Amino acid sequence: MQTAVISFPGINREKEAIDILTDVTGKKPIIIWYNDTDIPTNIDLIMLPGGFSYGDYLRAGAMASVAPIIAPLRQMALRGVPVLGICNGFQILCEAGLLHGALSRNIGLKFICKYVHLRIENNQSPFTCDFQAGDVIKVPVAHMDGRYIADTDMLKKLHDNNQILFKYCDEYGTVSDAGNPNGSDENIAGILNEKSSVGGWMPHPENAVFPYQHSLQGRKIFTSLLTNFLNKCH
Repeated sequence: MQTAVISFPGINREKEAIDILTDVTGKKPIIIWYNDTDIPTNIDLIMLPGGFSYGDYLRAGAMASVAPIIAPLRQMALRGVPVLGICNGFQILCEAGLLHGALSRNIGLKFICKYVHLRIENNQSPFTCDFQAGDVIKVPVAHMDGRYIADTDMLKKLHDNNQILFKYCDEYGTVSDAGNPNGSDENIAGILNEKSSVGGWMPHPENAVFPYQHSLQGRKIFTSLLTNFLNKCH
């Protein structure tokens, strides 16, 4: 399984992305730069890590969404190659139109850096197939513009098509305002596109995958990607 990590100016989570993808797949990812104009055809997974692309000027992810690499990324996504964006990567995918909705300023107008609980809403995706629906994991968030928003019609579509990956919740899996760190509509923390090939979320499971990070609860998200790849290949 050959993976790739796309890097933009200001991205700062490449190391975490490289470490977990290398550990899970046994092969180091290819690093692709924002100003490249093609992506190798042998890539089986593309990851957009977190950080602050272009300093989050204009809007978080907005400038990165028109970088040269976005056109070939869009073509790979259309082919069904799994694409995942974490935090700033999620913002970029939304700004580029590869995922629906938008990420806005946190409801409290403050940067949030803490552990949160997530409930798995859809375990039939390439990103969650090692989970059971309803499983709860504890992983960190670190963002200023992480409030997911969408209009009423889009929220209904996300529910009807099972495109919601994760919802913020409490440790028991109860979805409520108390478990919502940033005011996201309906506690949504992560979503899919219509084909379930593109996924994005604000929390950082890549910071909860090794013992030295004091948590392994994000690891199944990355092992799910390998499970999905192996199942598709047999």
